[in-house]
Amino acid sequence: MQINEITLKDLNPESFIEEEVKEILSIVGDGCAINALSGGVDSSVVTMLGHRALGDRLKTYFVENGLMREDEPQHIVSLFEGMGVPVEIVDTKEQFFSALKGLTDPEEKREAITQTFYKDVFSRLVKESGAKFLLQGTNYTDVEETVAGIKRQHNILEQIGIDTEEQFGYKVIEPVLQLRKTGIRKVGKVLGLPEEIYTRLPFPGPALAARVLGEVTPERVKTVRKATRIVEEELSSSGAFQYLAILHNDTVSGMIEVKSDFVLQIEVRCWESKDAITGSPTRVPYETLEKLAERITTEVPGVVSVTYNITKKPPSTIEAV
Repeated sequence: MQINEITLKDLNPESFIEEEVKEILSIVGDGCAINALSGGVDSSVVTMLGHRALGDRLKTYFVENGLMREDEPQHIVSLFEGMGVPVEIVDTKEQFFSALKGLTDPEEKREAITQTFYKDVFSRLVKESGAKFLLQGTNYTDVEETVAGIKRQHNILEQIGIDTEEQFGYKVIEPVLQLRKTGIRKVGKVLGLPEEIYTRLPFPGPALAARVLGEVTPERVKTVRKATRIVEEELSSSGAFQYLAILHNDTVSGMIEVKSDFVLQIEVRCWESKDAITGSPTRVPYETLEKLAERITTEVPGVVSVTYNITKKPPSTIEAV
C-alpha cells in the first residue's frame, strides 16, 4: 500500500482539514462511525476531524484499558466535553490484563493488545452502535517503523495486509496517515485543540504496556505509572521531544528499610528529535537526574535503582519496545 507523505513544508493545515472532513463524509455517507480517543495528539486531531465531518453521527469512546496515565480518562473526557464532543468511557481493564497474562515477548504482547482492541472491544462497540467505520490516529511514522521492521505498531492493519472488514466487521479510516507528529500538531492547533493537547508528549498506542518489560500486570503498571508522573513533572520544562519511564524486568539488589533485597529498577529516557526517525538523548543536568532518582526511589514503592539512557536512535529506539 503506497502512502504519500505530506511533509511539513508542504502542509497547509486549513486545506488539509477541509480535505479530510470531505473524505470522512464521502466514506461514511449518511451512516455513523465510532472513534477511539486516547488523549494523545493523533487521536485528538482525528476526533476533531471526525466531529466536524459527522457531528453526533460520530460516537467517541475512551477505552480505559488500565494502561493509561494517572487520572487520564476523566481528564480527557472533561476536556473534550468542554469542546462539545461527548465521550463515553469504556471499562476494559479486565479484558486487557487477561489477554496480557503470562506474556513476556514484546511482539506477543503487541499482538494481544491488537486483538483485544480490534477484535473484542471495537467489534463490540461497532455492533452496539450500528457503525460500519472506525476512525483512528495512525500516522506516517507508525507505518514506516512497521514496514521497515523496526517494530510492529499495534495500529498497523491494512498496511500489512489485514482486511479489517473481513476480520473485525468494520472499515478503518485514518485521516492523519500522511502526516508525522510535527504536522499533526500544526493541524491540531488550527482545529482549536487546547495547547496542552496539541503539544502533548508522544504516547505509545499500547500505552504503559510498552513501558513494562516482561509481564504486564496491574501491579507492575501501577509502578511505572507512578514513575511516569514523576518523570513528566520533573522534565516538563526540558523542551525535549519525549521523556518516559520504563520498568525493567530483572530485579536488582538494593536496600529497603536497611534490609538488602532484590527489587525494582526504573530506566528514564529523554529525547531530542524532530520527527521520531532519529533521536539523541537530552543532556539533562546532573542535578535534575539526582532529583529524579531521589523522587522515584522515595515515592515509588519497591524501586531502588534509577538509570538514564544515553544511546542515540539508531541503534536505540525512543520507546523500549
